[in-house]
Amino acid sequence: MKNKKKDIRALTKAQLQEFFVANGDKSFRGSQVYEWLWNKGAHSFEAMTNISKATREMLDENFVINHIRVDQMQRSSDGTIKNAVKLHDQLTVESVLIPTANRTTACVSSQVGCSLDCQFCATAKLKRMRNLNPDEIYDQVVAIDNESRLYFDRPLSNIVFMGMGEPLMNYNNVMKAVEKITSPEGLGMSPKRITISTSGVPKMIKKLADDEAKIKLAVSLHSAIDEVRTQIMPFNETFPLKDLREALEYWYSKTKSRITYEYIVWKDINDTRKDAEALLRFCQYVPCKVNLIEYNPIDDGNFQQASSRATDMYQQILESNGITVTVRRSRGKDIDAACGQLANKSA
Repeated sequence: MKNKKKDIRALTKAQLQEFFVANGDKSFRGSQVYEWLWNKGAHSFEAMTNISKATREMLDENFVINHIRVDQMQRSSDGTIKNAVKLHDQLTVESVLIPTANRTTACVSSQVGCSLDCQFCATAKLKRMRNLNPDEIYDQVVAIDNESRLYFDRPLSNIVFMGMGEPLMNYNNVMKAVEKITSPEGLGMSPKRITISTSGVPKMIKKLADDEAKIKLAVSLHSAIDEVRTQIMPFNETFPLKDLREALEYWYSKTKSRITYEYIVWKDINDTRKDAEALLRFCQYVPCKVNLIEYNPIDDGNFQQASSRATDMYQQILESNGITVTVRRSRGKDIDAACGQLANKSA
């Protein structure tokens, strides 16, 4: 039986160099191939035009490039683009390009489905099939960078790990992807333009701090009252707010990087003054800002957007106490590309 070919992008540059030396070639050939794979985004060995045909054939005999394919692209009336991304094993994830006047942001996925159980999120209703590999995460960014250049005439400026999946539950692969994205041998993006959005996994937030990641951190909070948060995000029972708070204090002590809290206000769930004052108290533990996010329905009717009066109340209480607040209107709702809506409807 023929051995299954190895995905060449699982190899480090040093391993590629060793492969070529072991096959009677020079080590620099490994560097050439590595550049094609990452910096130039080659999807086939045939595309590696400065490498001899015999070498390309030898690579093809030993390896595969398990690149993604944009299976379907949808464009919103507001310019947002959603990609249904087909993986090498025919599973699908989604990623989104969000344009504004002066930037384009890639919202990328880290898992097929999700490990957590947030009641208001469409992705959470899909079981987690598997983690994405570093190259599959990287490829999403490359695809969106290409679309940004094509449709908006500028390179991608920002990345948020806010698509399908909980990035801190796929920590190693996400950080390897970030390393490639920020490397001069990859996309050369500044880590300060990358945000990891987590539902709040205390142990992994501390690890992120210990690993001295230069990226930004956002937390999907949605309530600063344990009973309420557990109702909407059941894993909060395992990772309660006191543990999350301790992890965030640790993060700030190590990084001095301000945290962003993502927060949706729902009718009859967290739309009272008591809820807003609990959020204010939580915000006073570490320097932070708050994004009040418009809710995007996922068709089950259990969650409804609170009144503008409730959102205004939150904003007034927070801002009068010195907390920076942004009220964020959703983008791409007409193509189910907004926060919480990614669920492979386009697949």
